Amino acid sequence: MQDESAEEFPYRTEYKKKSIRSYVIRAGRMTEGQRRAFDTYWGQYGLSLFDGPLNPVEAFGREAPLVLEIGFGMGDSLLAMAQAEPDKNFIGIEVHPPGVGRLINNAGKAGVENLKIYMADAVDVLNDCIGDGILDRFQLYFPDPWHKKKHHKRRIVQPQFVRLICSKLKTGGVMHMATDWQNYAEHMLEVLQAEPLLENTSSSNDYVERPEWRPETKFERRGQRLGHGVWDLVYRRLPGEAVALESSEQTVETSSSPEPEAE
Repeated sequence: MQDESAEEFPYRTEYKKKSIRSYVIRAGRMTEGQRRAFDTYWGQYGLSLFDGPLNPVEAFGREAPLVLEIGFGMGDSLLAMAQAEPDKNFIGIEVHPPGVGRLINNAGKAGVENLKIYMADAVDVLNDCIGDGILDRFQLYFPDPWHKKKHHKRRIVQPQFVRLICSKLKTGGVMHMATDWQNYAEHMLEVLQAEPLLENTSSSNDYVERPEWRPETKFERRGQRLGHGVWDLVYRRLPGEAVALESSEQTVETSSSPEPEAE
């Protein structure tokens, strides 16, 4: 593996200048296969923040239910979902090139056609590219918990962010989050319960069993062996106008995996 300089690797994460981030773009290492995947497959799978509003029918060549995931990490679970649900179109957003490279490499080799990727800041993509009321499902799995109290302002799950997602969901659409940090799960539950445009699908009005559409990751299985819990929250979008809430400027966490692995 080798470090990728700007000269050696021209594919850059796209974002606008913000005062607060809930991710750090690290100078991660990439395998040769991940690097080559951009030259081979980015033209097929890649979308640009700076192309503006997305037309899903044009992008995918068909009309189908649309699923968007923020922070797919190394991309294995997103790829598995796209393969398991070929009747749906999937959009993934991730800031770290190694994970993007791994995903498009594996997707290209598998001939997956219902997947598109933004390597960009997620809030920028949501604001500039994703139209209102077009998503059937939104997914956020294992985001950075920013466990220190002084860093909680960097957590992606804030009232303003949840309201933004509500504006992108169709009425009846699903918002699905999962975390393996109990404190963050409690924070997520508090924020989601306070959103009047969302209805908890849990019969106990808190957490649900892992839905069949979310694959169990190897990191999740390892955590369970160590006695760690996982909390899934699934909410349904109710009718109503999603008026934006005032907020301080923020970007969001879009990487949910540890450091990249070798292919």
